[in-house]
Amino acid sequence: MSSLDAFTSYPLSSENPVTSAPEWLRDNLGTFVGVPLRILLIVLGAVLVRALAQRAISRTVNRVLQANEHDSEPRRTTRGPAVLQRDASRAQERREQRARTIGSVLSSIVTIVVSVMGLAMILDQIGIALGPLLASAGVVGLAIGFGAQSLVADYLAGMLIMIEDQYGVGDSVDLGEAVGEVEHVGLRLTQVRDLNGGLWHIRNGEIMRVRNDSQEWARAVLDVSVAYDSNLEKVFAVLEETGMSLRSDHDYKGVLLEDPSVWGVQSIEADGIVVRLVVKTAPLKQWAVTRELRRRAKEALDAAGIELPFPQRAVWVRGGKDIDAQDDRADVPVPR
Repeated sequence: MSSLDAFTSYPLSSENPVTSAPEWLRDNLGTFVGVPLRILLIVLGAVLVRALAQRAISRTVNRVLQANEHDSEPRRTTRGPAVLQRDASRAQERREQRARTIGSVLSSIVTIVVSVMGLAMILDQIGIALGPLLASAGVVGLAIGFGAQSLVADYLAGMLIMIEDQYGVGDSVDLGEAVGEVEHVGLRLTQVRDLNGGLWHIRNGEIMRVRNDSQEWARAVLDVSVAYDSNLEKVFAVLEETGMSLRSDHDYKGVLLEDPSVWGVQSIEADGIVVRLVVKTAPLKQWAVTRELRRRAKEALDAAGIELPFPQRAVWVRGGKDIDAQDDRADVPVPR
């Protein structure tokens, strides 16, 4: 018997590596080929899902931006004044920033979710048990959640601020101690520049209420004090004429959104009577309008002969020995 016949007639067993290798390869062919193929399909599927989601988010953001540009065009052409054009441009920029920020956040969320799901599926294909791993991750996540709950609150509050458009860059806001102009709005922090130039960094989760003076319109309120003996009807007429003169002024065209109105007597004080004049203005223009109304009202009241009040006090002087006996009283009022 030749050596070749002896080799081929040797019985197949696990003790013979030459003949057992093909069998082992056949038995583990699914592991060597099937598992990498399934992992490759999982990766390709995750990439495809992420790409589709990113495309859908990008198309939505682009539609919002295009609608924003389309809506802003009529405002620039019909409303006219430069101040309103600047306000419309600033509002448009804020909406664009909000749309891009929200789109970026949604893209990040999709990426994280798809990546975690893909990694879990790959680990399952490799043979790593996900039960203990998920339990450990849950305990760690719970511990991190307790420690970083304020951080989570900040991010959630930042998302709601952007979605609800509570305020944006360039708005004049009152956030409690921080009062001024918004310079930056992020998911965690809001930066506000106050009147003195200080830059406030406020966590979004700590903002309990917001007063925004920059949305839609504002109101200029002017309180004018006149003497008690003034003719109120004449005062009302003078103030209304003053407001209408400002309304017809070319420099303030478009700044005043409606005719000024005299609301009447606001209060009766110790020194005089307070009359209120109000007018609706463009956002952030109420202070300049109030200053101009105050100047013009002063000139108009002086021209009409209406006196402004001055402090009046009654002074009581205690009497002495130099007072006549017939008029000897403890207290003698002396008008001043």
